[in-house]
Amino acid sequence: MFTLIVIIHVIVSLIIIGMVLLQAGKGADIGSAFGGSGSQAVFGSMGTPTVLGKITTVVAVAFMVTSFSLAVLAHNRSTTIMPASAPAVPAVPAPAPEKK
Repeated sequence: MFTLIVIIHVIVSLIIIGMVLLQAGKGADIGSAFGGSGSQAVFGSMGTPTVLGKITTVVAVAFMVTSFSLAVLAHNRSTTIMPASAPAVPAVPAPAPEKK
């Protein structure tokens, strides 16, 4: 189950990266904020959401769900990736006591 969610999480994360890179940024008209004619486009309402924006929202929700699921499942696992090791033995032997 854990491995399946990890695979889904990786696929969803690659999809969300692609979806975000396909969208035009809001800051594309940032020059208009400093006296340009279309300053309402930068700070105004966003308008109607596009299909690409809706798909990005769905993929982002799936990313959050898989992230939360992985966090819960990882917390419940009691295994460790670190092997149990014996205490370290000193490399230099202790000096022998002096005879009198």
